[in-house]
Amino acid sequence: MIRRMGLAVAAALALMGAGMAAAQQGGPFAPRVIVNDKAITNYELDQRVRFLRLLGNPPEIEKVALEGLIDDRLRMAEADRLGLTLTPEQVREGMEEFAARGNMTAEQFLSAIGQAGVAAETFRDFVEAGLIWRDVVRGRFGPRAQITEAEIDRALAITSPQTAGAVAQVLLSEIVLRADTPERRAEALRIARDLRRSIRSESDFAAAARQYSASRSRGEGGRMGWMPLSNLPPDVAGQVLALRPGQVSEPVELENAISLFQLRALRESGPVSPEAVSVEYARFLIPGGSLADAMRVRAQVDNCDDLYGVAQGLPEDRLSREVKPVAEVPRDVALELAKLDEGEISYGLSTPQVAVVLMLCGRTPDLGGGMVDREAVRRQLLNQRLAGYAASYLAELKADAIIREP
Repeated sequence: MIRRMGLAVAAALALMGAGMAAAQQGGPFAPRVIVNDKAITNYELDQRVRFLRLLGNPPEIEKVALEGLIDDRLRMAEADRLGLTLTPEQVREGMEEFAARGNMTAEQFLSAIGQAGVAAETFRDFVEAGLIWRDVVRGRFGPRAQITEAEIDRALAITSPQTAGAVAQVLLSEIVLRADTPERRAEALRIARDLRRSIRSESDFAAAARQYSASRSRGEGGRMGWMPLSNLPPDVAGQVLALRPGQVSEPVELENAISLFQLRALRESGPVSPEAVSVEYARFLIPGGSLADAMRVRAQVDNCDDLYGVAQGLPEDRLSREVKPVAEVPRDVALELAKLDEGEISYGLSTPQVAVVLMLCGRTPDLGGGMVDREAVRRQLLNQRLAGYAASYLAELKADAIIREP
């Protein structure tokens, strides 16, 4: 991470100027966005972009930086409403903990980012928002997020090849609500919350899926086939583990959608299949394409290697192929991959603007070994459950906020 910063600083500084020029037209301390009554200035956005560029330079960095600042404003405002604060010592400890991820002290970290023009206050604010949000979420959801011994036993029994004679599979139904604009996201979140409160049976869920869902499964009432629990994103799997048959999950935030899942059944079957620890997948994009265009691509390929022939002569960004730990795969991608076997294709990420051919290339298994750490399992389940609660909580705050440009 930051240990490579020395080489990255000069390049990062050179890349920033043009991208931030437009944002600075109103002056560095002019508001870029107003969240309720709190302004985010051009200076804050510039600082967050510089900081993120040093940490990893994510795609669409200005968008990511601005969304992060908006989220932090909402987190801090909610903490203030609840009367929660942090001491300077707690913030300092958080800064030390963050810096330690790069084998640095906080002072070394501040010196390194300072060379790239990132102020100490920018780092401090970033850490404080994360820490205070953790307290907010634990205070609100901690009592109902506690993990019982029975849940640990269940998690071990259905996810660990060492302790189980079979592999866990789940039978889910889904409702996928379109959320590709702020307005649609707010409406989708409202609908998801209303549906979760009103659904009382599988038939209720199926009727809602037929009425509201944007997924291809809507014609089947949102019903999906049996799938290994380990195929699901870890935080979604954590929510599913906490459900009883017939129950509906909290709304799950995806990039362009909000989803609900209903657990219909859970079983152990099989011979044991080792849990996947990483997944390889390919995405082929067809700008302006239709489902028919995507299906024509499917007719030309049997595996991920074949996609290179389809993409020959096209811009490089039309085809991407990645290998990632399961926990790091974007939620929307992971949920589509969970439904696939090797060599199978999904079109579920397609939008009106671009058709997407998503193919599963393969999964890398964890062959197991070592003793079971029940406390580690407890922490993992707790963190997964709290992460789901936190995402829904923040989405609710964002939907209720007034976010505008000046």
